[in-house]
Amino acid sequence: MHSDSKAVVSNAERVLKIAKENPILRDGFSDPSLFEKYEDEIAGILQDSFSPILTHNEIKTASIPLQDVVFNASERFKTILKDAGEDFELEIKNLPEDHNYIIACSIILKVCYGYDLSFKRPFFYEIPDKKGVMRYYKILYNADFIEITPNENAIKITPEDYDQLIDGFEDLELWKAKFPPNSYDFKGFVISNVFDVTDDQSISNIKSSLLGKGKRKDEAFMEDFHEIFRSLLGIKDINVGFSIYNKDDDSFVRVYGTGMTSYLLNELEASYCKDALCEWSYNRLLKEKKYFTISNVKNMYEDSDCDEPHIKVLYEQGIQSAIFAPIANDEGLMGILEIVSEQPRVLNSVNVNKLVDVMPFIVSAVERSKAEEENLVEAIIQKECTSIHSSVHWKFVQEARNYIKKQYQTGESPTFKKIAFDNVYPLFGQIDVKGSSNARNEATQKDLSLQLSLAEKILNKTLQKKSLPILEQIKFQVNEYCNDLRSNFKVDSEHAISVFLKDEVKPVFELIAQTEPDIKEDIEDYFSKIDEDLNVIYFYRKHYDDTVKLINTNMSSLLDEKQLEAQEMYPHFFERFKTDGVEHNMYIGESITKQDSFNTIYLYNLRLWQLQVMCEMENSYYQNQHEYPISLDVASMVLVFNQPLSIRFRMDEKRFDVDGTYNARYEVVKKRVDKAFIKGTEERITEKGKLTIVYSQKEDEDEYKRYISFLQSKNVLDKDMEVLELEDLQGVTGLKALRVSILYHNENDDKNFYTYNDLMETIKS
Repeated sequence: MHSDSKAVVSNAERVLKIAKENPILRDGFSDPSLFEKYEDEIAGILQDSFSPILTHNEIKTASIPLQDVVFNASERFKTILKDAGEDFELEIKNLPEDHNYIIACSIILKVCYGYDLSFKRPFFYEIPDKKGVMRYYKILYNADFIEITPNENAIKITPEDYDQLIDGFEDLELWKAKFPPNSYDFKGFVISNVFDVTDDQSISNIKSSLLGKGKRKDEAFMEDFHEIFRSLLGIKDINVGFSIYNKDDDSFVRVYGTGMTSYLLNELEASYCKDALCEWSYNRLLKEKKYFTISNVKNMYEDSDCDEPHIKVLYEQGIQSAIFAPIANDEGLMGILEIVSEQPRVLNSVNVNKLVDVMPFIVSAVERSKAEEENLVEAIIQKECTSIHSSVHWKFVQEARNYIKKQYQTGESPTFKKIAFDNVYPLFGQIDVKGSSNARNEATQKDLSLQLSLAEKILNKTLQKKSLPILEQIKFQVNEYCNDLRSNFKVDSEHAISVFLKDEVKPVFELIAQTEPDIKEDIEDYFSKIDEDLNVIYFYRKHYDDTVKLINTNMSSLLDEKQLEAQEMYPHFFERFKTDGVEHNMYIGESITKQDSFNTIYLYNLRLWQLQVMCEMENSYYQNQHEYPISLDVASMVLVFNQPLSIRFRMDEKRFDVDGTYNARYEVVKKRVDKAFIKGTEERITEKGKLTIVYSQKEDEDEYKRYISFLQSKNVLDKDMEVLELEDLQGVTGLKALRVSILYHNENDDKNFYTYNDLMETIKS
């Protein structure tokens, strides 16, 4: 190469002189320690690429290919490493060790074999500055000074090898088999031009952090989020908080998540916006949807005219500067981004402008989170309130898709098609609290009697000190109610006595407490026993209600657990209801399973399973009866209906029901049969300690006798089976029942099963 420029010629002669005097630099070396020995000579050779004039501005290095060994660097790069601290080790952060090897192989494929895999991706350094704030640097390589040659260990790559490699990126052993270690010689060096891309990378990191689901549960999420904003703003001492805007009542609400907080709310769970902000800041955030900053909280707080609530709450937390940025879309405010620092002036109206580029990602994330939360709320409502069983869910999905399809095709809102299943066999069962009405009435009488008795004692004590006609009249009424409770308790007695105690006794006692110090303690004791919500003593009734609730919860949990096993035998519809006990409906048939697989053997299997589970539920209850607040008895019943029927989903009630007039007879029997009497007697068909099976057809009787015989052989049922006739119900005649005692098992006793009477004797003893 020839040049007419004296400067170029002079510089070339200088480089050639260095090369002549140091032949090792031309021939090459592999010992990294020689970099230090020839530091000045290498700098001289690379002077054209590393301009002394720009050395304090450019971030540039010369290094060994694909390694973090730097042997020549600009002064700015050296300063960056010095500020990072003595313990800092330079490494490319987004280059896994396996990928490093494969990148080298892909370069060999291009240089030596002409295969261009285009495996190019940006690489980054993460280096903290002297403040401890993480900064991001992008690396651009100039590989013009590299030469690659195969040595004796190299294996020639064939087209077949190439086909294997492009389909096996993650198979490191394959790459090492085709490119054995130390089989190619890399000569030369790369020059890296490094650029500070902290702002761009911080924005990218914020975007990546907000994309993932379930981040609120991740303990590291908020700390990483703090670090990202610290890098973006270049400030170490900052923290990030959020508060959600509730449009319904114009309030800010705390965001629930690990490590999340709100500096605007501090320790509050929620606050009305106008209680948390002054009028100006309220309008700024909610109406104008613009950010605002406080650069010196202390100065504003100490201003004698300052009464802004947000300034006060920041000052109380030791915060000295803050940014409040609205998270808003076209529909309005969704929440507030809160960035705070314990240092004054570090957050201000200048650096807040850096948020402009990140707010769209935060808005999108909040929109998505809001939609996910709404979907979750709907899912919980559906699960807890209007559950659609998994066995029939496919039908709803099918119709919903048809609904959407018609909506797009016509542009109008179509009608949601009726969801129905034909020719399905019903099964119904219940485990019910026996004598629940009497038990609750007894608990009510005890509560009211106790309260009236306490009231009477206070009235007697007061009348001894002061004789007032009004007190005599109230005492007379108390006695009348006590007599009624003992001899003539009616449905409306509870309400009448409760109103009397609240509206007449309570005001008088409050007055006595103010005028008679000696009786005040008795009155305070009286009021301490009264439930705040009901305004009456709720002691015995609470025991009853808690027992029924616990029975329902435990029996439902057991039934749900067993139901999972039954679904594995053959899919069917299942639902249960909590009343004074637990009822369940099941429907099984071809139309529900959506498969041509139904056989009546699955119906018979489910019927036998139902009997077994009813017995298990009874066993579970009586064996754990000591854990309940009061002792109640339960009775179990199964209703058999041998004809298939149709069910449909009632949109207004959000539940399945039988379809058609004929099938309605089944629902009538379900609602009335457990209260029916044995024909010609005053004895209820359901009885504690016994399983009752109600049916109408002879073939049903024969079928269930076989099941009973089987369960008797397993010591699940006793040998005392009865065949009974039921009294006629309204519109329903000819019902019969099989009734048989349940055997209760005790694994901790030599006798491993008991009748109900045996069990009661054991409990009493």
